[in-house]
Parts: sequence; C-alpha cells; structure tokens
Amino acid sequence: MSKNRTTTMRAVGYRKNLPVDNPRSLLDIELPVPEPGPRDLLVQVEAVAVNPVDHKVRQNADPGPEPRVLGWDVAGTVVAVGEEVRLFAIGDEVYYAGALDRPGANSQFHTVDERLVGRKPTTLSFAEAAALPLTSLTAWEGLFERLGLHTGALERAGTLLVTAAAGGVGSMVTQLARALTSLTVVGTASRPETVAFARRMGADHVIDHRKPLAPQLAEVAPGGLDHVFSTTATDQNLAAYAEALNPFGRIVAIDDFDSLPIGLLKAKSISFHWEFMYTRSMFRTADQATQHHILTQIARLVDAGRLTTTATQDLGPINAANLRRAHRIQESGTAIGKTTLTGF
Repeated sequence: MSKNRTTTMRAVGYRKNLPVDNPRSLLDIELPVPEPGPRDLLVQVEAVAVNPVDHKVRQNADPGPEPRVLGWDVAGTVVAVGEEVRLFAIGDEVYYAGALDRPGANSQFHTVDERLVGRKPTTLSFAEAAALPLTSLTAWEGLFERLGLHTGALERAGTLLVTAAAGGVGSMVTQLARALTSLTVVGTASRPETVAFARRMGADHVIDHRKPLAPQLAEVAPGGLDHVFSTTATDQNLAAYAEALNPFGRIVAIDDFDSLPIGLLKAKSISFHWEFMYTRSMFRTADQATQHHILTQIARLVDAGRLTTTATQDLGPINAANLRRAHRIQESGTAIGKTTLTGF
C-alpha cells in the first residue's frame, strides 16, 4: 500500500436531520483520510452523483455523535490498495456505488471493497461515469436476477413496463432492456421533456403515469404485460399491474411503502420481487464480486456504444452548497436522468 501524502481531507456531511433549505442540513467539514482495509481500495474522488437514497438518509438516519458523509455514486482514481487486493492497482480509474453501511463518497478520498468496484468506462468523463453505478446495478439485478431475464441471447418476445422511465433507475432499465433483450418496452412519463428522454433511452411506447394506467396499457400492450419494473408508486399501481400482467408474470419493485395487497396477484400466479442493490454489501454475501462483474459488463456496453450515460446536469464542485442544490432537485421529484458534481 502506498504512503498517503496527506492526512486530512475535505468532505460534506450532516450532523442533524434538517430540511434541505436549512443551510446546516449539509456542512463542509474536514476529516482524516481513511485507511484501506485488506480488500479495500483508497480512491481519490473525482466526481459523484446524487440519488434518492442520499436525501432519504439525510432526512431520516441519525448521524450519531460524528457527522455522517453521504454519497453512493462515485468515479475516481485508485491511490492506495489493501494487502489482499487483486482486482485493481494504483492509478486505475474506477466507478462504483459502494456500501450503504460505510461512509459515503462526498469526500476527497474514499475507501471501498474492491469486489463492489468496476473500471470506469474509457469513453466517459468521471462525471458521466459517476452517474451510472447505483442505477446500473439496480437495473441489472432487477432485470436479470429478480425478473429472471437472460443475457447472452435476446429474450423471447414479451412486454416490459418500466415506471418513471426518465428517472435514474428507469432510464437504465430501459436502456438495458433495449440493448440486451428483444422485449417491447413501455415506459411511463408525464411531461414532454421526460417523455422525450424515455424515448431516447429506448422506450417503444410511453404512457402517462398521472392518468389511470390500465386503459393506456390495454391500448399499447393489447397482448398484456409479462414483466413490470416498478420504480415508484407500486402500492398505488398494483391493481393496474395485476390487471395488465399475463398469467405467471413478474413484478420487481424498488420503492418504499407501508403495505401491499399482494392477494391481487394470486389468481394469475404473478410473482413479486424486491430489488435492493445494497443487499450484497450490507450482508457481506459470498457473491459480492457479482457487482464487480456487472459494472465491468456495463462499462463494456458503454464503450461499445450500446449504453449511454444518464448524466444530464453537473452542478460544479463537491461542496455543501452544491450538494444541497442536488438534494433539492431529487426531493422535487422532477429530476431527469442523474445530477452530478465534479471535483473539490
């Protein structure tokens, strides 16, 4: 492991759960540079992206006695490695979403288990790459692990519904389904600009999620749905899913809600699945390196021109003021693609 040149670093964290408009909701702080563990990389952070998980943690999770650092989408350069690291070397450019139960990457340096990391796509800037890891992992795991779709050969004919297809996860689900399956993709969006973005990501049809879904689905997918990737309002839309899905259809959901009337799914033997891309890192599963392999495949698809970044705006340097702006955008529910920040 190389010797660090500095012992302290700039970071952004929070000490109290405060509304984003409060200037103390996120603070510029200084912290010690972390030491990598045996399987860890120490990464110099070049760019980060903001996700709903950032503002949800800031709003709800007690930071404890020390400030908590957020940020779970990062691209950067490896500057030191633990003694058991085998997949990467100093100087490698990487991207990853990390682990929810470790400090986030809104800091100049960050440690991460190498098994959760991929090499950055060579055709993308750091900011463009930082937009991809969390949503790509969620989309890949949801499609190919939870819904049981197949890679390596085009999927059989069928129809996939993707809600909020212009959002961070929805736009990656749409792209992956277009690139790696032959499914007809129906996306949902409600504004002209989000409809256009969903179509650019690869949606064959776009319907309005502010209107009843069932009649719109009957029009664009008269043969019914085979799969649903539900990114939002799952509890509100479940009856429409149950009506539109064919027998033995599958639903995967990533959002949060208090209860779900899954009895609606019994008659058609519809299966319901959760997708949470932090399960592997949170429970230290034996297959954590699967995320390294997924990110490697995503990078190859990007560099081959089959996938594109979903970064849509960069707010400038990583600091408390700019991160508050990014959180505000996420909380508004109007974000298109991903918001990034670059450098310190």
